[in-house]
Amino acid sequence: MIAKLLPVVLLALGAGAGVGAGVALRPAPAAVPDGGGADVAATDEAEDHESGDGGGHGKGEEIFVDLDQQFVVPVLEDGRVNSMVVMSLTLDVTAEAEELAQTRRPRLRDSFLRVMLDHANTGGFDGTFTSNGAMDRLRGALKDVGRRELGPGLREVLILDFNRQDV
Repeated sequence: MIAKLLPVVLLALGAGAGVGAGVALRPAPAAVPDGGGADVAATDEAEDHESGDGGGHGKGEEIFVDLDQQFVVPVLEDGRVNSMVVMSLTLDVTAEAEELAQTRRPRLRDSFLRVMLDHANTGGFDGTFTSNGAMDRLRGALKDVGRRELGPGLREVLILDFNRQDV
């Protein structure tokens, strides 16, 4: 009985994996020119200028600078690695600070890693480390050191991915 059922199960798993891979690797749909899109965008931009909110951040458009590589932070307990924290960060910057963020990326990564290591060494990744208070302290510290490098052009440090794996 199992010998007859095994090929059917393997076939179903293979088909499911193929469909999943096809969906995940599907190219983005092509943009369809509709002729009216530019007018709508211009109207939206004009409304932003009239309302004075500029997209919710003051002057300028939202620009996101990805810090391509993930940050890997060891969490030590009694001198031994107890767990590893992996984080991905993106910076929300003004148009004026975008080029500066790109050129200072190595300094930003170094500064952010120092903050994360300090956070880990003071127990920031222990217990309920994902609580709003703990995450706000980490975000605030990251934003402070980011502003030292980029100035007021750094609006926010966004934590996109966060994972802790016990070793």
